[in-house]
Amino acid sequence: MRRIRVYADTSVFGGTQDEEFSDASMWLFEKAKQGAWVILISQITLDELLGAPDSVRSVLEDLPPDAVEEVAVDDEVRALADAYVAAGALGPARRNDARHIAAATVAGADAILSWNFRHVVNFERIRKYNGVNVLNGYHPVAIHSPLEMGYEDEKQDI
Repeated sequence: MRRIRVYADTSVFGGTQDEEFSDASMWLFEKAKQGAWVILISQITLDELLGAPDSVRSVLEDLPPDAVEEVAVDDEVRALADAYVAAGALGPARRNDARHIAAATVAGADAILSWNFRHVVNFERIRKYNGVNVLNGYHPVAIHSPLEMGYEDEKQDI
């Protein structure tokens, strides 16, 4: 069976230490440990995690090697991120957010996961990201919070 490939931005790692987001974030990483999902990250994620507390960095370190895939941040990714900025999906100061989305898009992620509701998991911005994707020959990408990935379903008898 094909494993689900989800790009987790840095907020998802940090969410493991947040009272409001901890359970859903930890559930996501548990799915990866169980072999159901692959967590995609990029050098952007790794760079942002450098300044994070040990407890946040350890989340990535505790994942088995086959549960993590590093995706490239190359010229193709940078060009797509620049296209998001040019289209007004994000301002130039949010270029790293644009690069997270572009890296996941270019890598063919099944979904991008984030707790960043202002710049990433945002209806109008998602429409702009996917408009740019289609105009540039990429598939639209699903962007969700970890809560939307089935966490609540597993807690209930549906």
